[in-house]
Amino acid sequence: MQNRFITLNDQRFHLHEWGQTGAPRMLLLHGFPEYGGAWSELAGELADTYHLIAPDQRGYGQSYAPQEVSAYAAPALIGDMAALLETFDGPTIVVGHDWGAAVAYGLTIARPDLVSQLVILNGVHPGPFQRALARGGDQAAASQYIHYLRRDGSEDRLSRDDFAGLLGLFAEGMDMSWMTAERAALYKTEWARPGRLTGMINWYRATGLQVPRPGEILDIPDLPADKFHVAPRHLLIWGDGDRALLPEATEGLEAYCADLTRRSVPGADHWIAHQYPAEVAQILRDWLG
Repeated sequence: MQNRFITLNDQRFHLHEWGQTGAPRMLLLHGFPEYGGAWSELAGELADTYHLIAPDQRGYGQSYAPQEVSAYAAPALIGDMAALLETFDGPTIVVGHDWGAAVAYGLTIARPDLVSQLVILNGVHPGPFQRALARGGDQAAASQYIHYLRRDGSEDRLSRDDFAGLLGLFAEGMDMSWMTAERAALYKTEWARPGRLTGMINWYRATGLQVPRPGEILDIPDLPADKFHVAPRHLLIWGDGDRALLPEATEGLEAYCADLTRRSVPGADHWIAHQYPAEVAQILRDWLG
């Protein structure tokens, strides 16, 4: 892995890179509470064929981390990655997980000229996800942690006792056998950087996503398929054991996509890229051809 800094929209961002310049290019977008280096297992499986670029996104790691909630609105997050892709020649394969999937979808919808193919690992398009939440059923119940994160001072509670709260949130209902002591130390280093935990949580505070209480039903219209259309070829890889994002959060995704392929990895959950990097890499290779 190589590291470098780049200026995007007049702000400094940190990039992790694997593979060789000139190989087919792949942008890897992490979610909460990870950082660009969290892609190392999957990137190691693909570096012989691809040039992989994994930024620390806004608020994370060594990248720009403003403290205002408004700085984490979707247009700003998408604008960061659009600026990065504009530094390259031609469109790029974009891979997103968790919150990185939200940015990947937003980028693909807003700037399809920059995205050659879209790959999502246990992440959700805003249309099906908001619809699933609005029902007030299982997905709403699984997403109640969002209310906790949005509260004032949640970063202080999560960082106490050497980040015990954040590690517990990370692990709730998931297989964390991949989280070695060495890897946990790397994560804690990134979380401990000044202002970073606030920046990370501000993604949840800034989003317009509506999360009802369990049993509460929201009467809100579906997002229009024409305005949230995914034009490039799209692969969704899913770990069926995910306890944070449930299968219902992707129901009806086909209505938003011109060309969607679904693949699952038995035994995987939300942390699919850590648990089964070789299997995920093979699915990617087969689909990309």
